[in-house]
Amino acid sequence: MLITTRLGRKVEVNEDYTVDQNWAHYTADEHARWDRLYDRQREILKGRACQEFLDGLEALKLSDGGIPNFEELSERLMARTGWKVVAVPDLVPDEVFFDHLANRRFPAGNFIRREDQFNYIQEPDVFHDVFGHVPMLSHPVFADYMEAYGKGGLAAAGKGVLQNLARLYWYTVEFGLINTPDGMRLYGAGIVSSPAESVFALEDPSPNRIHFDLERVMCTNYRIDDFQQSYFVIDSFDELLDATYQPFGPIYDRVRGRADYAVDTVLTSDLLHHRGSQAYAHEKTKAS
Repeated sequence: MLITTRLGRKVEVNEDYTVDQNWAHYTADEHARWDRLYDRQREILKGRACQEFLDGLEALKLSDGGIPNFEELSERLMARTGWKVVAVPDLVPDEVFFDHLANRRFPAGNFIRREDQFNYIQEPDVFHDVFGHVPMLSHPVFADYMEAYGKGGLAAAGKGVLQNLARLYWYTVEFGLINTPDGMRLYGAGIVSSPAESVFALEDPSPNRIHFDLERVMCTNYRIDDFQQSYFVIDSFDELLDATYQPFGPIYDRVRGRADYAVDTVLTSDLLHHRGSQAYAHEKTKAS
């Protein structure tokens, strides 16, 4: 058992980096902050988030008021797709993260951002992890994709390709877009939990919107400090699952040591949904 400190509180950490959520320790202000974050983001996502995400919000009752109790949330999620939510104090090591996903456990931060971080926090808190990620885990196909990703991560250990796997997660689970009969929509947690990027990813002319290709994504760098300069678009969650339900050994052989693509690269082989102007990124570069 390890002891760590989070927001001035001592927390006992298990060997698998999980902790007791200790739902009773949240203050009234913290519960109210969740509600305000939820209400703002739910309004922004109307007509922008995919229906599967919105259905998950309702099915899992994330609007019931206050920070969700992980035990109750896990019961609802388990009944739908066999997943559960486990609390962690912060980011966990790769191998631990992969093991949780491979066993249908989603590790979620058990702290909520401070008031002065209301509009942006760099590390994933309970709002990003639960509001952003968990609704999609109620969708059977996406839930299978996440399990397959975790198993792929465990199999990749020691092969020198974890960076490539991280890019796959980034451009799908965190920042993925999907085509629907009603138009392009959001499903990535990093977008749906961000008020500014929810608008930027879909509506701004700056970023590229490129159709998803597994190896292309695995070789593409990404931004961790600002909006993405390229987003990858799927036509269905079945397309995403099919891409990961295959032997990755030959893919790892092809991408290992291959030159990386810059964040704004457009290849002649890309299926482009939109060629971005990159105006936003250029302006930020000038300003700095």
